[in-house]
Amino acid sequence: MSDATVSAGPAASHLRECPLCGLFQAVPKLSRGTTARCERCNASLRSSRTDPAGRSLAFATTALMLFLLAATQPFMELDLRGQTRQTGLFAGPEALNAQGMGELALVVLATTTIAPVLKLLATAWVLLGLRLANPPRSLATVFLWVERLSPWAMVEVFMLGVFVAYTKLTDLASVHVGIAVYALGGIMLAMAATDAALDHGTVWEEIEAHNPLPPDGNGPLIGCDACGLVSHHIDRCPRCGARLRVRKPNSLWRTWSLLLAAAILYIPANTLPVMTVIQLARGSPDTILSGVEQLATAGQWPLAALVFIASITVPVLKLLGLVVLLVTTQRRSTQHLRERTLLYRIVEAIGRWSMIDVFMVSILTALVRMGQLASITPGPGVICFCSVVILTILASHSFDPRLMWDVDNQPAKHSPA
Repeated sequence: MSDATVSAGPAASHLRECPLCGLFQAVPKLSRGTTARCERCNASLRSSRTDPAGRSLAFATTALMLFLLAATQPFMELDLRGQTRQTGLFAGPEALNAQGMGELALVVLATTTIAPVLKLLATAWVLLGLRLANPPRSLATVFLWVERLSPWAMVEVFMLGVFVAYTKLTDLASVHVGIAVYALGGIMLAMAATDAALDHGTVWEEIEAHNPLPPDGNGPLIGCDACGLVSHHIDRCPRCGARLRVRKPNSLWRTWSLLLAAAILYIPANTLPVMTVIQLARGSPDTILSGVEQLATAGQWPLAALVFIASITVPVLKLLGLVVLLVTTQRRSTQHLRERTLLYRIVEAIGRWSMIDVFMVSILTALVRMGQLASITPGPGVICFCSVVILTILASHSFDPRLMWDVDNQPAKHSPA
């Protein structure tokens, strides 16, 4: 793919700015099932899907119906010495709130239910609206929320948390999996299929076709971070209304601040107990590492390795990875730019998986509430750990990888002729 030649007139619709290195280049019309990648950093610029609207709408509708099933059917049932306790999908947040951890309960509820449902509703609304003769003008705003909610919709991570909690509970009592768990498994697959089938570029082009763009501005060439449109406007994107920025404001300073806060909280997150298990008036607090040791002692080596990687290795690697990116960018290093860009993509992708322990604690707290017989209460460590996960996600989002390439000898963008 060759670099684009930019004229002084309105920007061509096929011109794209790479979101990772900032290079402007022409993206040709793609055949179905193909992907255009940046010639400099190999980032995906545009993917063309087969039936980009119909399949995504069908999968999104299926996921929404499964959410209704999951919300109304039993989630898990615990049977301990003749005493039973049955929970629903929202029992975890309810139990955390009852323990005085309202903020943590809200995070769990938002990432497991609110964000996924809103993302699916927004997707279905946009795809259905585009089928109308006169689509609502709000479609662009609604579709923006599909992008914004994606990092916080963590159904697949929650399912791993369910699996870990189930394994821990089998050593304590008899556990029965309810219909809601199977429905969540279906939701996970349906949401993954929705994302895989959805062609964001085609959706934005169809929205633009129903709402013609205003005349182009006279400012410098700039690409929209939200919808990808390249124009000469200097304030807001004429297609989606998002604020236009050449680079994320105060990117390095904001990333350092979030990263340092996460690093400070990482110490109590690993030293304070994340939960306390009491059985027959006996028990002791568990940290993240002691929980991994218990799984390994019980012979659950694959699960112990999974929790260790997600809860200990991933946060450390993410903190170190962001430090490397920040230091090399501030030193204006031009070495290994492509490898550092790949590092950023990895850091951005892996952070959410550390929420496994948070979801596991919420499930155990909801199920094991049987007074003197057995109980599990969340500890302060889980709040610190959840804060670390959220702060590192925000840190990776605030870092602008294009700053790494701005110091390269090769210009990041073309100037108008």
